[in-house]
Amino acid sequence: MNTRLAHPHRTAGTLGRAAAAALLAAGAVLAPAGVANAAPAGPGEPAPSSCRPDHVNATVTPAPASAGHRHYTVVLSAAPGTAPCTLAGSPSNPVFSLNGSPRAVTALPHGEQSRAVVFGPADPVQFDVQVPDGPGPASANEITMTPYSPDSPFPGPVTAHGPLAVDAGTLVGPVTEHRPG
Repeated sequence: MNTRLAHPHRTAGTLGRAAAAALLAAGAVLAPAGVANAAPAGPGEPAPSSCRPDHVNATVTPAPASAGHRHYTVVLSAAPGTAPCTLAGSPSNPVFSLNGSPRAVTALPHGEQSRAVVFGPADPVQFDVQVPDGPGPASANEITMTPYSPDSPFPGPVTAHGPLAVDAGTLVGPVTEHRPG
């Protein structure tokens, strides 16, 4: 009979820590790409702000058309474990791209620019992109823009992914509370 004894330096605690580390590593590998993720705050530390590019997940979806315009909704969601912040107005410097290749379209803000909304894990926000109907819109699948936070500068751009078509006269609306459906 062949009996194996536990290594004298491997206690239940170290085996438990090793199993937990392996589980965390497996979870990191399985986490979907493009999903915002915030490092947890340590004991007594404040949660990181939702108003950081690496804490934002953004998507573009087609919305119902209106007379003479195509509409798209861009939804910004904050990573779990982040602290809410305030956003207002239309995101600045929108750049539309197709697979990373910029489109030659300049978008202007429209709508109420001073209304502030709360943005955080429980409070996603959205804004509208209006594109005039035209004979030759450019296909795109990304919008890179910088949200505006009246509390402190948003430290960089955010990229939203999803299919859209853009053309001269494109307008970007202000952030509002997210209204699903």
